[in-house]
Amino acid sequence: MKYSDAIAAVALGGRRSADKETSDQALVGLIARGDKDAIRVLFGRHNVRVFRFLMRFVDSEATAEDLVSEVFIELWRHAGQFEARSQVSTWLLAIARHKAISVLRRHTEAPLSDDMADAVADHRDDAETVLEREDRRKLIRKCLAQLSPLHREIIDLVYYHEKSVEEVAQIVGAPKGTVKTRMFHARSHLAKLARTAGIEGI
Repeated sequence: MKYSDAIAAVALGGRRSADKETSDQALVGLIARGDKDAIRVLFGRHNVRVFRFLMRFVDSEATAEDLVSEVFIELWRHAGQFEARSQVSTWLLAIARHKAISVLRRHTEAPLSDDMADAVADHRDDAETVLEREDRRKLIRKCLAQLSPLHREIIDLVYYHEKSVEEVAQIVGAPKGTVKTRMFHARSHLAKLARTAGIEGI
């Protein structure tokens, strides 16, 4: 099956062997056997968060969208190699990070963008929740923008993607001790910035 068929399956759907109740791990198993519907379901479940994660690295929605497609094509190609030693979402973010860094190496002046990343709507956020959190988010974004890229990435993965230290280490390709050290310094710096901005509870 061609990789373009996998992306087409996202829009067109396929067999009904996979649905919203199927676990991520089971979906990857189906994808490894060429199930088009499984790639559609997994894409629908994770594409927004992968896109948001990529927007932390690149300052172009078009580039991020292209990279999202590449991430799921990569998953399609290597689904049979997934050994379930981590969550599927962790694997996806590791692939996304690798591809984003490859782009940044070709465009070393590309800035990180937090405002654009946070502006992407998540279909699980209702209008009332968005309005209630908007002011706080604006202040937090300003604080995050003052962190170094390495520290910002750690905060993003731990708080926004709810990844454990072990999972973050897999994604960024660093020892757990290094991740813990970065996390300690990132949290300390962010807490100081937040207090200065009048935000409590960080």
